[in-house]
Amino acid sequence: MSTAYINARLVDPASGLDTQGAVLVENGHILDFGSHLFAHGAPAGLETIDCGGHVLAPGLIDMRVFTGEPGEEHRETLATASGAAAAGGVTTMVVMPNTNPVVDDAAIVDFVMRRARDTASVNIEIMAALTKGLAGSEMTEFGLLKDAGAIAYTDGIRPVMDAQLLRRALTYSKLFDGLIVQHAEDPSLAASGVMNEGELSTRLGLAGIPAEAETIIVERDLRLVALTGGRYHVSQVSCAETVDVMRKAKAEGLPVTCGVSADHLSLNETDIGEYRTFFKLSPPLRDESDRQALLAGLIDGTIDVVVSGHDPQDTDAKRRPFAEAAYGAVGLETLLPVLLERVHNEEISLADALATITSKPADILGLPSGHLKSGAAADMVLIDLGKPWVVEADALRSKSKNTAHEDRRFQGRAIRTIVAGKSVFEA
Repeated sequence: MSTAYINARLVDPASGLDTQGAVLVENGHILDFGSHLFAHGAPAGLETIDCGGHVLAPGLIDMRVFTGEPGEEHRETLATASGAAAAGGVTTMVVMPNTNPVVDDAAIVDFVMRRARDTASVNIEIMAALTKGLAGSEMTEFGLLKDAGAIAYTDGIRPVMDAQLLRRALTYSKLFDGLIVQHAEDPSLAASGVMNEGELSTRLGLAGIPAEAETIIVERDLRLVALTGGRYHVSQVSCAETVDVMRKAKAEGLPVTCGVSADHLSLNETDIGEYRTFFKLSPPLRDESDRQALLAGLIDGTIDVVVSGHDPQDTDAKRRPFAEAAYGAVGLETLLPVLLERVHNEEISLADALATITSKPADILGLPSGHLKSGAAADMVLIDLGKPWVVEADALRSKSKNTAHEDRRFQGRAIRTIVAGKSVFEA
């Protein structure tokens, strides 16, 4: 029942640990770790796994994952999504309520959790719907949803436009220390748009979505946060203006956080090229100055977490004219490689990059994972920083193959993923 992971570079962003050492796992939990462990060799009879000097870190936490289960299992199931997560080093994925039926009732939360226990190979957490049926007109029962296992409230890909309703949600959520998560995009400004509004959208003859569609919602919501004191998180920021607004809000001490997708850190609107629908995302890819602003916001701590924004779409939904194609790209397996690209480019340190996908999301969501510490569940990822990798869509473990990184070359990826002391993926 005991396993020693030896000859590892232990990196724990939360504590600042970065040292050569080992981790002892017993009954699915971390018993001990550090440079002192097995300094003179592991005792005979103990199962040992030689990490080859590679990075051993807390398992990754992905705060924004869409699946098709229940209702649209042809796009993705909890089992296939968790397989992709394991291959990407993700040990905990947080699923969105945009399913059929919507996760807006305690019974549906319970169903998803039972399905996850039966079929998933990684930990599954649930964000329940903020409004019934995602209709934006009536709040769900926050207390019952939390009791059933929900860890936050969101309408997923739909913004909450009713200011009075959002005010009540922020106020009510304080009773449960709840987190309100917003998809910031004004539907009236974005209504006919399919990509970032600018010179390129004009050249391509495609209707654009202005950055103001995002910033206006965030500015309004922050005023409601100041009014109520409720905890608030922007699921994905995409433009420089929103980063500036969030930076100011944090300086004022508001209880707010935000995330960015890995795709928005590495791609911009020009990647759409000849109407490539796998790059049609929500929010849309912005221009290069926005991408640089997102990276700067990540480095200075304005942006707290990086997410995959994993949104599987089948071939029929993507192989269409750009304006008609569905939004979204799969990203569970490319989340870590994209961040490691930023590390290799010396744009951000390894510890700071890993913090955005381990300890920071854990702290925001109140999860016990995301840290290397004695007594914690042994959810870990072994990372080969130098491993070359070419993204081949057909080789991805997601049921849908709509990756925005097809044929891209990366350096570094997860080579072993451990959940509760059990290896669920080995490269």
